[in-house]
Amino acid sequence: MRILLTTTSYQDTPGEHHALLAAQGYDVHRERGPLPESRMLELAGEFDAFLCGDDEITRAVLDKALPRLRVISKYGIGLDKIDVAACTEKKLPVLFTPGVNHTTVAEHTFCLLLALVRNLVDSANSVRNGQWKRVTGHEIWNKTIGIVGLGRIGQEVAKRATAFGMNIHAMDLPQYWPKAFADVHGITQHEEIETMLPHIDVLSLHANLSESTRNLINAERLKLAKPELLVVNTSRAELVHMPDMIAALDAGKVGGYATDVLDIEPPPADHPLLKHPKALITPHIGSRTYESVPRQAMRATLNLVNYLKGEKDVIQANKW
Repeated sequence: MRILLTTTSYQDTPGEHHALLAAQGYDVHRERGPLPESRMLELAGEFDAFLCGDDEITRAVLDKALPRLRVISKYGIGLDKIDVAACTEKKLPVLFTPGVNHTTVAEHTFCLLLALVRNLVDSANSVRNGQWKRVTGHEIWNKTIGIVGLGRIGQEVAKRATAFGMNIHAMDLPQYWPKAFADVHGITQHEEIETMLPHIDVLSLHANLSESTRNLINAERLKLAKPELLVVNTSRAELVHMPDMIAALDAGKVGGYATDVLDIEPPPADHPLLKHPKALITPHIGSRTYESVPRQAMRATLNLVNYLKGEKDVIQANKW
């Protein structure tokens, strides 16, 4: 059994997942992902299973990988880099790991927000460089946060916003609205982002990437927001239309953009956001903690091992 392992978080973080994988006797080939379609096409056809991160698994990759490929086990919950529709059509199971990283990502969301409002990075760097640069920041107490996507991560963000004394608005599809949770935390419900933007000081993104959410944050919608809106993105870069975000930062319509995700990772040296004075960027580490990585890695490994053994303890994203 030959396995392609590409997720770097899995490979770089100690935990029991390494022993579980090694105990299976698989021939494991390791790459440093996320891999582009071109590299996946070079590798496809040589493996019985992918244990992957955010690699580009397109229809072309699947066509070359099959019929040998038996299963895709995704480390994580975001499936937008995998052509799930094509997998379903070809009856190829896609396994994933919901419910393992919501605490970690929520904490990183507030890490970014607090660093943004208190100018933390610039202030700390100035002291390290021998300066004593005292910049006045803001409180988040009594500010209003708008959460896009009130799933597991969004709910953890809401809990922390409550603890900081923030007012909470949130947007989600009516069929997914967690009414009991929202009532307990006094969350104002919105079905469209247009109705939420005029009321909020902070926008926090926690939606899955789909054709309906791609470029959700764009110039037309930002016109509806308060001046100096702060935007935090620990979800997917493609939720934000980057040229419109750059223009809004330049114009002062957006007061700051803190993001853990970029449209190209790692970004090229000339990426327009990298040196923008109102941007704060971390290298996609929102779920990368010594607590969260082993949880995700064990679930991804259990999914893989159990599926290949014919056991039922797997979490499958696609059905047919």
